[in-house]
Amino acid sequence: MNGRPAPPVPAETHRNLLTDRPDLYELRFPDPESTAARWAEAVLAAHGAGPEVLDLGCGTGRDARWLHRVAGRTVTGLDSSGAMIAHARSRHPGPAYHVGDMRDFTLPGRFDAVLCLDSALLYCHTNEDLDACFGRLCHHLRPGGLLVAEMRNGAFFLGRTELLGTPRLDSVTHEGGTLTSRTVLWIDHAAQLLRRTRSWAGDDGSPPFEQHSAWRLLFPQELRRLLAHHGFTVLGLYDRPGPRTEPPWTDGDRPTGRADTADGDRLHLVARFEPASRAGS
Repeated sequence: MNGRPAPPVPAETHRNLLTDRPDLYELRFPDPESTAARWAEAVLAAHGAGPEVLDLGCGTGRDARWLHRVAGRTVTGLDSSGAMIAHARSRHPGPAYHVGDMRDFTLPGRFDAVLCLDSALLYCHTNEDLDACFGRLCHHLRPGGLLVAEMRNGAFFLGRTELLGTPRLDSVTHEGGTLTSRTVLWIDHAAQLLRRTRSWAGDDGSPPFEQHSAWRLLFPQELRRLLAHHGFTVLGLYDRPGPRTEPPWTDGDRPTGRADTADGDRLHLVARFEPASRAGS
């Protein structure tokens, strides 16, 4: 053993290198100040959300654990990656964690709020995927419950190309070795997807490992219509500040956004589930 990360294995083995290796994910996307969880708690508190929270697409469990242990909420985490859930249970215990598909899951009881951070909602690529996911949210949210989401902003890419085409290089050092990623983003206009091609290479000269993923590009007015169809009333839909904006949200910022503007590359959503509004639509 040389202490270096194992070379990437054939593509058919890995769905996503960082998803399959959550320790690398946390190194590549550190959040030492728990900014995402603190922002979420500030939004929940500002809107009077009850204590029972579902973290949908919880990933490694960092946010769920902070909300559970520091904010004192009763948190359930759900993610489609078994590796992420195993990591969450061992490294960020406290919440109840489940492996499941956000388009088709059933959990006991109902929740006062659902969090869907870091563009997790955008892995619903089709209209059918989105309807299925929101159908599950309607089943699991109590009337009056909150949906708090943070994601890439489709409107940012209307006439904007600075994030597209040009490769971005990033490196992460782990167990004595370095893995370097080369990421290229491009838009599949017909499918309304932001597609990503990312290749990984170790500093041991091993062949690059390439993987592909995509996010649905949702536009603010499209999102409002989707939410209204499923019985949600939008309380806030804005670009900044948030946990991944520049500059990021801090404790001194309003947790509900400064205005409903959508010029930035992130979009923040706060909506209340009001089933009567759906029945009357």
